[in-house]
Amino acid sequence: MNKKLLALAGALLLAGCDDSAKLDPMSQVGPNPELPEARNFLIPPMQVPEGVPWKQGEMPQVAEGLKIEKIADGLMNPRQLYTLPNGDILVVEASGPPKPTSMPKQLITGIIKNASGKGGAGGNRITLLRKQDDGRWQKFPFLDHLFSPFGVQLVGNKLYVANADSLRVYPYQNGQTHISDPGRELTELPSGVNHHWTKALLASPDGSKLYVGVGSNSNIGENGLDAEYRRAAVLEVDSNSGASRIYASGLRNPTGLQWEPQTGKLWAIVNERDEIGADLVPDYMTAVQEGGFYGWPYSYFGQHLDERAQPQRPDLVKQAIKPDYALSSHVAPLGLLFYTGDNMPNYRGGAFVSEHGSWNRSPLNGYKVVWVAFKDGKPVGEPQPVVTGFLSEDQKTVRGLPVGLTMDGEGALVIADDAGSAVWRVSTRE
Repeated sequence: MNKKLLALAGALLLAGCDDSAKLDPMSQVGPNPELPEARNFLIPPMQVPEGVPWKQGEMPQVAEGLKIEKIADGLMNPRQLYTLPNGDILVVEASGPPKPTSMPKQLITGIIKNASGKGGAGGNRITLLRKQDDGRWQKFPFLDHLFSPFGVQLVGNKLYVANADSLRVYPYQNGQTHISDPGRELTELPSGVNHHWTKALLASPDGSKLYVGVGSNSNIGENGLDAEYRRAAVLEVDSNSGASRIYASGLRNPTGLQWEPQTGKLWAIVNERDEIGADLVPDYMTAVQEGGFYGWPYSYFGQHLDERAQPQRPDLVKQAIKPDYALSSHVAPLGLLFYTGDNMPNYRGGAFVSEHGSWNRSPLNGYKVVWVAFKDGKPVGEPQPVVTGFLSEDQKTVRGLPVGLTMDGEGALVIADDAGSAVWRVSTRE
């Protein structure tokens, strides 16, 4: 990292700007968040903490009654986690494909965000973690030669991996610690410039369909709507033929997909748009309706018009579905897990959400794992912090960034920490 270049970029972005947040983040959570007047910026003012490594013995903090332990380190940008039926945990290690250097705004914002560790080099591989008899977790090189992988799902003896540009399928046998088979491409996925490259993945309960979260290729359509073909959407893919269709649209960047256990409905977490202020727009979680349209790029949080989107589409704005639950602005949710285990009974029936953290808001927001209670299949109350301590109290340094979430075979919460190159396990204190 060129610190002089970073300082210059930061000075250019912050000079003459006073865009600190005016709202308490808690006023922007729930079904009816406070939404102030939008402001427009060519490049938004930015604030990122300096990324520093975890020191020996340091670890995140957890809520009362819980304990945390590190079960793996030395990883290359661990992003997603997936628990196999035998209790092994797959760790997807990846970073995004290179962005064109001909795009000045993306280049500058990339430099700023990378200062906190958000742009660490990924392994483009999957590592398997297996718990040994002594309680330690052993690492195995499971699958490599991948292209910015993110989502992974097992259906029968087929392992599906969502790369940035394609959905691939590999043969899998229970208990194996390495896949050497090259696999095959099931279907292409929208790629191109890859403003958002992560492809979340979820199988239907019967395994016949795969749902893929595909982020937009821009913030607000500035690369042209042709570049947004089949993007900002959840795709439904036939797991055998690869045939696909748009299941729901207008979701700027759906980075996590899960089935809500009580209702069986599909839920997503969504990263909303930038560059209209520190208090806009709240990221959210929502049930995803088949055929539903959720506003991007023409409106946000229902039918709040975004005047930057051109050409305007009032017909679509009228159809825009209001999300179920705001998480507050710029928290960057990247992991979603409905907890169904017994190890942490106080959290059963609710949803854990990992907040990767803001880069264009002051004070900073996110940088933690929260839990949201559910009642009758709907979120209620305020998010409760469960895992914190990634960000220093003065907001100047960050030691880790939470991303993927899974529940292990014993009902513990497992967290991928990409900037910290680690995997953490949270369970009830004995």
